[in-house]
Amino acid sequence: MAETRDVVIVGGGHNGLVTAFYLAKAGFKPLVLERRSLVGGSAITEEFHPGFRCSTLAHNTGSLRADVVRDMQLARHGLKLTTPEVSTASLLPDGRALVLYNDLKKTTQEIAQWSQKDATGYVEFGKALGKIGKVMGEALVLTPPNIDDPSSGDLWGMLKTGRAIRGLGKKDMYRVLRWGPMAVADLVSEFFDSEPLRATIAARGIFGTYLGPWSAGSALVLLLRAAADPTPAGQVQFAAGGAGAVTQAMAAAAKQAGAEIRSNADVAEIRVKDGVVTGVVLLSGEEISAKAVVSNADPKRTLMRLVDPAHLSPDFVQKIKNYRSLGTVAKMNLALSGLPDFTALKAKGNGNLLQGRIQISPEIDYLERAFDESKYGNFSRAPYLEITFPSLSDPSLAPAGQHVMSIYMQYAPYKLKNSDWEAQRTALGETVVKTIAQYAPNLPEKILRHQIITPRDLEETYGLTGGHIFHGELALDQFFTMRPLLDWARYQTPIEHLYLCGNGTHPGTGLTGGSGANAAREIVKALKK
Repeated sequence: MAETRDVVIVGGGHNGLVTAFYLAKAGFKPLVLERRSLVGGSAITEEFHPGFRCSTLAHNTGSLRADVVRDMQLARHGLKLTTPEVSTASLLPDGRALVLYNDLKKTTQEIAQWSQKDATGYVEFGKALGKIGKVMGEALVLTPPNIDDPSSGDLWGMLKTGRAIRGLGKKDMYRVLRWGPMAVADLVSEFFDSEPLRATIAARGIFGTYLGPWSAGSALVLLLRAAADPTPAGQVQFAAGGAGAVTQAMAAAAKQAGAEIRSNADVAEIRVKDGVVTGVVLLSGEEISAKAVVSNADPKRTLMRLVDPAHLSPDFVQKIKNYRSLGTVAKMNLALSGLPDFTALKAKGNGNLLQGRIQISPEIDYLERAFDESKYGNFSRAPYLEITFPSLSDPSLAPAGQHVMSIYMQYAPYKLKNSDWEAQRTALGETVVKTIAQYAPNLPEKILRHQIITPRDLEETYGLTGGHIFHGELALDQFFTMRPLLDWARYQTPIEHLYLCGNGTHPGTGLTGGSGANAAREIVKALKK
């Protein structure tokens, strides 16, 4: 006889764990099933070379939602976060570097060496992002309203948001309406003259997306991120023990609240009968009945693979097929015998300036050219790179005197035109190292081991359909009431008692816990009816 549960949660990524916590606090007994040997999804820490551990995928924890951290008491469960003094060191081919700090005064003094006008613009832009981001943040906590038949709660939420927007004043209210659909390249050019600063900030609007800086709507991505962090270029924050420490703390909080978590439990099928979910079947053949099933997997994996599409209407199937979730990011982790010497940072103190984020995005056109290659099925030969050295803030991640280097590479399209990712894996790694070596010539001689994670690996190993790190494209037509689809943005699905809680739902902006918290609120309401 099949085991019976209140709620089964498919996937132990951070949103699944957040959902499990809130459901357990509401009196339910959720069972989390994780297909891999450790929970965490994209927020994990693993050893990739003897003695070297790294945040395998996500390497920055700066956007965790404050209410989630507070409610789950993550600090009590061992989470320790550090914020380095340096936010971003943006490298230029001519041997210079633009360094941005968490301290606004130091940042403006640095920018003033490039342009006094830009230093003033940085302060103005930061203030605008702060005000607009606060309003955006209020909208990200809301459940998207039912467009056809809004409830009193929907109307109240929309009214509060409308009042908040009006409260911005005429100038900033106009900015909200105007900036969202803009290309981020146009937006930053309104505030800054120096190309390095423009590109450094614009990169925040394209990270992890199939957008270039001149793509319409890329400014929206920047505004969404400003809801968690209004700093124009974005701050960086690290967890002691890597990103996996975040999800380990979440797992501990969920268990303490009453949830059960099983690893090595690969769900092969979500069972449905007469339009109602009945439970899940594991790859091992074990069946678990459930009154409700919550999927932390992406919408396509959930509704096109785990659920038999025969249970869905042809119209819905067609729409979910067209939900865009083709990734553009590859990840590379390096075990190093020592820190490389970056030419641009030597005079300023190489080690200290490597504690934050190192960015290779010297100008807007550089970013656009990198995007252009991906549009035609090639990975970028001069890629946009985001680099961190987590072992500088947490020496336990590497042997004494040695280091870990974590690199996001963009653009690496999921679909290559004339090849496949197994054939191009080595070439991808060589391109990344060659690009960084232009700025740190002695990097190649310090490499002990490469770990290269392609978009295909993101799909096959980590369960991200299309290799998309956000479970689907962040774009104007896949945002808020249209995430993942219009009429299905309230964490429910056409299958009764089957819910979604992953990044493919609103707000879906990465390692925030927002999607899981929002989904849990709606699921609790539905289950208590």
